Amino acid sequence: MTENYILTFTAEDRVGLVAAVAGFLAEHDGFILDSQQYADLEQDRFFMRVEFQGAGERFPAGLDALRERFSLVGERYALEWTLVSGAEKPNVVIAVSKGSHCLNDLLHRWKTGGLPVNIVGVVSNHESLRDLTEWHDVPFHHLPVTAGNRAEQEQAILNVMDAGEADYLILARYMQILSDDLSAKLAGRCINIHHSFLPGFKGAKPYHRAHERGVKLIGATAHFVSADLDEGPIIEQAVERVDHRASVEEMIRIGRDIEAQVLAKAVKWAGERRILLNGNRTVVFR
Repeated sequence: MTENYILTFTAEDRVGLVAAVAGFLAEHDGFILDSQQYADLEQDRFFMRVEFQGAGERFPAGLDALRERFSLVGERYALEWTLVSGAEKPNVVIAVSKGSHCLNDLLHRWKTGGLPVNIVGVVSNHESLRDLTEWHDVPFHHLPVTAGNRAEQEQAILNVMDAGEADYLILARYMQILSDDLSAKLAGRCINIHHSFLPGFKGAKPYHRAHERGVKLIGATAHFVSADLDEGPIIEQAVERVDHRASVEEMIRIGRDIEAQVLAKAVKWAGERRILLNGNRTVVFR
Protein backbone atom coordinates (compact mmCIF):
# COMPACT_ATOMS: atom_id res chain seq x y z
CA MET A 1 0.00 0.00 0.00
CA THR A 2 1.31 3.45 -0.92
CA GLU A 3 1.96 5.61 2.14
CA ASN A 4 0.18 8.95 2.54
CA TYR A 5 1.81 12.05 4.01
CA ILE A 6 0.29 15.16 5.55
CA LEU A 7 1.92 18.58 5.32
CA THR A 8 0.54 21.50 7.33
CA PHE A 9 1.99 24.96 7.63
CA THR A 10 1.34 28.58 8.42
CA ALA A 11 3.32 31.60 7.33
CA GLU A 12 3.14 35.31 6.69
CA ASP A 13 0.92 35.63 3.64
CA ARG A 14 2.78 36.25 0.40
CA VAL A 15 2.63 35.42 -3.28
CA GLY A 16 3.98 32.01 -4.27
CA LEU A 17 3.30 29.84 -1.21
CA VAL A 18 0.91 27.44 -2.94
CA ALA A 19 3.10 27.37 -6.03
CA ALA A 20 6.16 26.54 -3.91
CA VAL A 21 4.44 23.54 -2.30
CA ALA A 22 2.87 22.30 -5.55
CA GLY A 23 6.16 22.79 -7.37
CA PHE A 24 8.09 20.86 -4.72
CA LEU A 25 5.68 17.94 -4.95
CA ALA A 26 5.74 17.97 -8.76
CA GLU A 27 9.55 17.96 -8.81
CA HIS A 28 9.62 14.97 -6.44
CA ASP A 29 6.81 12.91 -8.02
CA GLY A 30 4.35 13.75 -5.26
CA PHE A 31 0.68 13.11 -6.07
CA ILE A 32 -1.73 15.45 -4.22
CA LEU A 33 -4.76 13.69 -2.75
CA ASP A 34 -6.30 16.64 -0.91
CA SER A 35 -5.34 20.29 -0.56
CA GLN A 36 -6.96 23.08 1.45
CA GLN A 37 -5.74 26.59 2.17
CA TYR A 38 -6.93 29.76 3.87
CA ALA A 39 -5.65 33.32 3.84
CA ASP A 40 -6.49 35.41 6.91
CA LEU A 41 -6.36 38.89 5.40
CA GLU A 42 -6.91 40.56 8.77
CA GLN A 43 -3.86 38.91 10.35
CA ASP A 44 -1.86 38.59 7.12
CA ARG A 45 -1.39 34.85 7.76
CA PHE A 46 -1.67 31.91 5.38
CA PHE A 47 -2.61 28.34 6.34
CA MET A 48 -2.43 25.15 4.30
CA ARG A 49 -2.94 21.40 4.63
CA VAL A 50 -1.87 19.01 1.87
CA GLU A 51 -2.24 15.23 1.84
CA PHE A 52 -0.18 13.45 -0.79
CA GLN A 53 1.69 10.27 -1.71
CA GLY A 54 4.66 9.30 -3.81
CA ALA A 55 3.98 8.48 -7.45
CA GLY A 56 7.36 8.07 -9.10
CA GLU A 57 11.08 7.38 -8.84
CA ARG A 58 11.99 10.92 -7.76
CA PHE A 59 9.96 10.67 -4.55
CA PRO A 60 12.28 10.62 -1.50
CA ALA A 61 12.72 7.28 0.24
CA GLY A 62 11.21 7.70 3.69
CA LEU A 63 9.85 10.46 5.89
CA ASP A 64 13.23 11.73 7.09
CA ALA A 65 14.47 12.24 3.55
CA LEU A 66 11.20 13.92 2.60
CA ARG A 67 11.46 16.32 5.55
CA GLU A 68 15.07 17.12 4.72
CA ARG A 69 14.19 17.99 1.13
CA PHE A 70 11.17 20.09 2.13
CA SER A 71 13.13 21.99 4.80
CA LEU A 72 14.68 24.07 2.01
CA VAL A 73 11.19 25.26 1.02
CA GLY A 74 10.29 25.86 4.65
CA GLU A 75 13.42 27.95 5.20
CA ARG A 76 13.01 29.96 2.01
CA TYR A 77 9.43 30.97 2.81
CA ALA A 78 9.76 31.09 6.64
CA LEU A 79 7.10 28.41 7.12
CA GLU A 80 6.01 27.01 10.46
CA TRP A 81 5.45 23.48 9.20
CA THR A 82 4.91 19.86 10.15
CA LEU A 83 5.19 16.85 7.86
CA VAL A 84 4.02 13.46 9.09
CA SER A 85 3.03 10.07 7.79
CA GLY A 86 -0.71 9.64 7.42
CA ALA A 87 -0.35 6.32 9.21
CA GLU A 88 1.13 8.03 12.28
CA LYS A 89 -1.70 8.47 14.78
CA PRO A 90 -1.26 10.95 17.66
CA ASN A 91 -1.20 9.49 21.16
CA VAL A 92 -3.77 10.91 23.57
CA VAL A 93 -4.49 10.71 27.28
CA ILE A 94 -8.09 11.28 28.37
CA ALA A 95 -8.94 13.00 31.67
CA VAL A 96 -12.33 12.34 33.28
CA SER A 97 -14.15 12.74 36.57
CA LYS A 98 -17.47 10.89 37.11
CA GLY A 99 -19.43 11.60 33.91
CA SER A 100 -19.08 8.72 31.46
CA HIS A 101 -20.79 9.92 28.27
CA CYS A 102 -17.80 11.53 26.54
CA LEU A 103 -15.31 8.87 27.63
CA ASN A 104 -17.61 6.03 26.58
CA ASP A 105 -18.15 7.63 23.17
CA LEU A 106 -14.44 8.19 22.56
CA LEU A 107 -13.49 4.68 23.65
CA HIS A 108 -16.17 3.13 21.43
CA ARG A 109 -15.16 5.17 18.37
CA TRP A 110 -11.50 4.36 18.98
CA LYS A 111 -12.12 0.64 19.51
CA THR A 112 -14.18 0.40 16.31
CA GLY A 113 -11.62 2.26 14.19
CA GLY A 114 -13.53 5.52 13.91
CA LEU A 115 -11.06 7.71 15.78
CA PRO A 116 -7.58 8.21 14.23
CA VAL A 117 -5.69 8.41 17.53
CA ASN A 118 -4.05 6.03 20.00
CA ILE A 119 -5.62 6.24 23.46
CA VAL A 120 -2.66 5.45 25.73
CA GLY A 121 -4.27 6.12 29.08
CA VAL A 122 -7.13 7.56 31.11
CA VAL A 123 -6.56 9.68 34.22
CA SER A 124 -9.25 10.53 36.73
CA ASN A 125 -9.68 12.13 40.12
CA HIS A 126 -12.29 9.42 40.90
CA GLU A 127 -12.41 5.63 40.60
CA SER A 128 -15.88 5.62 38.99
CA LEU A 129 -14.78 4.93 35.40
CA ARG A 130 -12.03 2.40 36.01
CA ASP A 131 -14.17 -0.59 34.93
CA LEU A 132 -15.27 1.10 31.70
CA THR A 133 -11.70 2.08 30.85
CA GLU A 134 -10.10 -1.27 31.63
CA TRP A 135 -12.86 -3.12 29.74
CA HIS A 136 -11.42 -1.41 26.66
CA ASP A 137 -7.88 -2.54 27.67
CA VAL A 138 -6.75 1.02 28.36
CA PRO A 139 -4.59 1.79 31.43
CA PHE A 140 -6.49 3.70 34.14
CA HIS A 141 -4.69 6.06 36.52
CA HIS A 142 -6.48 7.21 39.66
CA LEU A 143 -5.06 10.61 40.56
CA PRO A 144 -7.14 12.13 43.36
CA VAL A 145 -6.80 15.87 43.80
CA THR A 146 -7.18 18.16 46.79
CA ALA A 147 -6.40 21.79 47.45
CA GLY A 148 -3.13 20.70 49.00
CA ASN A 149 -1.82 18.35 46.29
CA ARG A 150 -2.90 20.03 43.06
CA ALA A 151 0.65 20.70 41.84
CA GLU A 152 1.71 17.10 42.50
CA GLN A 153 -1.45 15.73 40.88
CA GLU A 154 -0.94 17.81 37.73
CA GLN A 155 2.68 16.66 37.55
CA ALA A 156 1.39 13.09 37.76
CA ILE A 157 -0.84 13.80 34.74
CA LEU A 158 2.19 15.06 32.83
CA ASN A 159 4.12 11.94 33.88
CA VAL A 160 1.37 9.73 32.42
CA MET A 161 1.50 11.76 29.21
CA ASP A 162 5.29 11.51 29.05
CA ALA A 163 5.22 7.75 29.65
CA GLY A 164 2.70 7.31 26.83
CA GLU A 165 4.43 9.87 24.59
CA ALA A 166 1.06 11.63 24.39
CA ASP A 167 0.56 14.46 21.94
CA TYR A 168 -2.75 15.59 23.46
CA LEU A 169 -4.65 15.65 26.74
CA ILE A 170 -8.40 15.37 26.17
CA LEU A 171 -10.63 16.70 28.95
CA ALA A 172 -13.73 14.53 28.59
CA ARG A 173 -15.84 16.27 31.25
CA TYR A 174 -12.92 16.50 33.66
CA MET A 175 -14.43 18.61 36.41
CA GLN A 176 -11.25 20.27 37.63
CA ILE A 177 -9.79 23.61 36.59
CA LEU A 178 -6.24 23.25 35.30
CA SER A 179 -3.66 25.58 36.77
CA ASP A 180 -2.23 28.37 34.65
CA ASP A 181 1.10 26.54 34.69
CA LEU A 182 -0.33 23.30 33.28
CA SER A 183 -2.46 25.21 30.77
CA ALA A 184 0.67 26.97 29.52
CA LYS A 185 2.66 23.74 29.28
CA LEU A 186 -0.13 22.12 27.22
CA ALA A 187 -0.91 25.13 25.01
CA GLY A 188 -2.32 23.81 21.73
CA ARG A 189 -2.24 20.24 23.08
CA CYS A 190 -5.21 20.15 25.48
CA ILE A 191 -8.81 19.93 24.20
CA ASN A 192 -11.80 20.57 26.47
CA ILE A 193 -15.57 20.22 26.08
CA HIS A 194 -18.28 22.18 27.87
CA HIS A 195 -21.92 23.14 27.48
CA SER A 196 -22.60 26.26 25.44
CA PHE A 197 -24.63 28.14 28.05
CA LEU A 198 -21.45 29.97 29.02
CA PRO A 199 -20.93 32.70 30.01
CA GLY A 200 -24.58 32.99 31.02
CA PHE A 201 -24.83 29.99 33.36
CA LYS A 202 -21.52 29.35 35.06
CA GLY A 203 -21.04 27.00 37.98
CA ALA A 204 -23.28 24.25 39.28
CA LYS A 205 -26.54 23.03 37.70
CA PRO A 206 -26.42 25.08 34.48
CA TYR A 207 -29.23 23.05 32.89
CA HIS A 208 -31.54 23.72 35.83
CA ARG A 209 -30.97 27.46 35.54
CA ALA A 210 -31.28 27.35 31.75
CA HIS A 211 -34.59 25.52 32.14
CA GLU A 212 -35.81 28.20 34.55
CA ARG A 213 -34.99 30.86 31.97
CA GLY A 214 -36.71 28.99 29.13
CA VAL A 215 -33.60 28.52 27.02
CA LYS A 216 -34.42 27.36 23.47
CA LEU A 217 -30.97 26.27 22.30
CA ILE A 218 -28.73 23.61 23.86
CA GLY A 219 -25.20 23.20 22.61
CA ALA A 220 -21.58 22.32 23.29
CA THR A 221 -18.18 23.82 22.55
CA ALA A 222 -14.86 22.03 22.06
CA HIS A 223 -11.83 24.25 22.44
CA PHE A 224 -8.17 24.33 23.29
CA VAL A 225 -7.47 25.03 26.94
CA SER A 226 -5.91 28.34 27.93
CA ALA A 227 -5.33 30.19 31.18
CA ASP A 228 -8.63 32.01 30.60
CA LEU A 229 -11.24 29.52 31.81
CA ASP A 230 -13.35 28.11 28.95
CA GLU A 231 -12.16 30.87 26.63
CA GLY A 232 -9.45 29.11 24.60
CA PRO A 233 -9.49 28.87 20.77
CA ILE A 234 -12.74 27.22 19.65
CA ILE A 235 -12.48 24.08 17.50
CA GLU A 236 -16.12 23.02 17.04
CA GLN A 237 -19.62 23.87 18.26
CA ALA A 238 -23.10 22.42 17.77
CA VAL A 239 -26.62 23.21 18.97
CA GLU A 240 -30.06 21.61 19.12
CA ARG A 241 -33.38 23.37 19.59
CA VAL A 242 -35.68 22.64 22.52
CA ASP A 243 -39.03 24.12 23.54
CA HIS A 244 -41.24 24.57 26.59
CA ARG A 245 -41.95 20.84 26.80
CA ALA A 246 -38.35 19.86 27.54
CA SER A 247 -37.74 18.89 31.16
CA VAL A 248 -34.42 19.46 32.92
CA GLU A 249 -33.65 15.76 32.54
CA GLU A 250 -34.37 15.88 28.80
CA MET A 251 -32.17 18.95 28.40
CA ILE A 252 -29.33 17.22 30.23
CA ARG A 253 -29.66 14.14 27.98
CA ILE A 254 -29.60 16.26 24.84
CA GLY A 255 -26.64 18.22 26.16
CA ARG A 256 -24.65 15.07 26.88
CA ASP A 257 -25.28 13.74 23.37
CA ILE A 258 -24.08 16.99 21.80
CA GLU A 259 -21.00 17.14 24.05
CA ALA A 260 -19.97 13.63 23.02
CA GLN A 261 -20.46 14.35 19.32
CA VAL A 262 -18.64 17.68 19.35
CA LEU A 263 -15.69 16.37 21.36
CA ALA A 264 -15.35 13.36 19.05
CA LYS A 265 -15.19 15.65 16.01
CA ALA A 266 -12.48 17.77 17.64
CA VAL A 267 -10.39 14.73 18.55
CA LYS A 268 -10.84 13.25 15.05
CA TRP A 269 -9.74 16.46 13.38
CA ALA A 270 -6.72 16.68 15.71
CA GLY A 271 -5.84 13.11 14.77
CA GLU A 272 -6.05 13.98 11.07
CA ARG A 273 -3.94 17.15 11.51
CA ARG A 274 -6.78 19.41 10.42
CA ILE A 275 -6.54 22.02 13.18
CA LEU A 276 -4.13 24.96 13.00
CA LEU A 277 -3.93 27.66 15.64
CA ASN A 278 -4.49 31.23 14.52
CA GLY A 279 -3.95 33.36 17.59
CA ASN A 280 -7.06 33.05 19.75
CA ARG A 281 -8.89 31.27 16.92
CA THR A 282 -8.43 28.09 14.92
CA VAL A 283 -8.38 27.16 11.27
CA VAL A 284 -10.06 23.78 10.81
CA PHE A 285 -9.70 22.11 7.41
CA ARG A 286 -12.68 19.74 7.50
